[in-house]
Amino acid sequence: MMIVKKERKYIPATLEITWETLEPLFKELETRNIKSAAELEKWLADRSELEAALEENFAWRYIRMTCDTTDEKLLADFQYFATEIEPKIAPINNELNKKFIGSSYLKQLDKKKYFVLIRSIKKALELFREENIPLLTQIQVEQQKYQAITGSMSVNLKGQEYTLEQASVFLKDPNREVRQQAWEAISKRRLEDKDKLDDLFQLLLKLRHEVAHNAGFENFRDYMFQAMGRFDYTPHDCYKFHEAIELEIVPILHDQAVKRAKALSLKALKPWDMDVDISGKPALKPFNNGQELVDKSVECFSQLDPYIGERLAIMKANNLFDVESRKGKAPGGYNYPLAETGAPFIFMNSANTFRDLTTMVHEGGHALHTFISAHLELNDFKHLPSEVAELASMSMELISMDKWDVFFDNEEDLKRAKRDQLKDVLKTLPWVAVVDQFQHWIYTNPKQTPEERREAWIRIFEPFGNNFADWAGNREALENLWQKQLHIFEVPFYYIEYGIAQLGAIAVWKNYKENPKEALEKYLNALKLGYTKTIKEIYETAGIEFNFSAHYVKELAGFVKSELNKLED
Repeated sequence: MMIVKKERKYIPATLEITWETLEPLFKELETRNIKSAAELEKWLADRSELEAALEENFAWRYIRMTCDTTDEKLLADFQYFATEIEPKIAPINNELNKKFIGSSYLKQLDKKKYFVLIRSIKKALELFREENIPLLTQIQVEQQKYQAITGSMSVNLKGQEYTLEQASVFLKDPNREVRQQAWEAISKRRLEDKDKLDDLFQLLLKLRHEVAHNAGFENFRDYMFQAMGRFDYTPHDCYKFHEAIELEIVPILHDQAVKRAKALSLKALKPWDMDVDISGKPALKPFNNGQELVDKSVECFSQLDPYIGERLAIMKANNLFDVESRKGKAPGGYNYPLAETGAPFIFMNSANTFRDLTTMVHEGGHALHTFISAHLELNDFKHLPSEVAELASMSMELISMDKWDVFFDNEEDLKRAKRDQLKDVLKTLPWVAVVDQFQHWIYTNPKQTPEERREAWIRIFEPFGNNFADWAGNREALENLWQKQLHIFEVPFYYIEYGIAQLGAIAVWKNYKENPKEALEKYLNALKLGYTKTIKEIYETAGIEFNFSAHYVKELAGFVKSELNKLED
């Protein structure tokens, strides 16, 4: 099961990644004489091979740095690429884009095959500004400081040190005093660095606004909608989606919060009451350690489909997992595609909780996507828009529930897990709306102060329920809650996609409930497309709509609610 990389046809097999070795290759591409459509396609393939090698090299630098944020050499290796290689590549890439779009043979290429690629390259040419290169480099370096700050956070509970991910396990403890103590310790630790994170964000805000201004945009929001290739929807559509979530989802979650308070015999739910199981039973424990999580996930995916299970087994055999939480490790979780290898690396911070199971199947969906689209001939064909990438992962969270008996041998625990998952599906949507709307406000009000930012967060969060908890006495924690969202610091505007894809995932799961074999086949066919079709066409291939209207939100929320009711009988 060892992975064998494709043989290189253009660049040296043992190419050392330094600017001195890369420059001649880029210059050759820039000056090559192209005399036919076939030669233009060969030029595209050679460029793709070089880009894939660079992407994988950068991927490993990022992965190693996040696995140990305390190692200064790993940080320096990452920063070398970000400061010494990427800035030199950017202007040449722009020239290569001009060469491709300006080629007299472009019209002879297959229009269907290259439509998405040509559209993306034209947009990149529109947005490129030489003066933004050093700014984008600085942003790349600065935003990584978020992981160093948050990765060093830990708390002491019951005389033992825990990372914040490990400490969050206590929020599920049936003993309310234990939960409160854990929540207050976590919040206090986060708040110790709130000014440091505010200063970091203030700098990122300034730099991002400057990038947008240089590119001729009034604000960074409008720039990012173009830079992210959002050809299928507008900021106005996002606001309408927020409204639909407030109208259709918030009341369902409000009712669930009322039931929770009643079940826990509480007059008001506090932030430390939101994760405990209302049955009074201990937290679900689907596995005991990281190795078991990986092994059970392989089995779960294998039962779903042998091909899908084998992808995770291949990753395990090639040491492409780092799943356990530890101090000094960056927070969060991700699936990082390795462009040349055709496989990904899964990184997460497991503390042996149910949430870690859902993180694994989510990232496993991304991993499947990496494998199943690896056959596509150009690297650009695998550069997925987030609306498509997150459809793969969020659909897998729901489809895989069919085989969760691998993790739970007790029928009641299995029901509890499915209930919790469906409640999380609904809870995701208001949080997505809040984070997205907050970013719209941030970047259309670039002269804000940290105090104004906190006030805006509170104002935006309130209509969506403030997580349906009573924050009295904990206002400081509430107004700085946005700082825990990595995306706001590192990948601005990458968040509404979770909401769009969540609706799509519910629709995929609805189809799966009706006809598992057909729905799974359509889902896999959609993933095979990579980004060779438009988002709308990919969703249609999956057997669903690219739609986030109020009517659609209501229809799918109703379906989830009915499935929840079945599990609560």
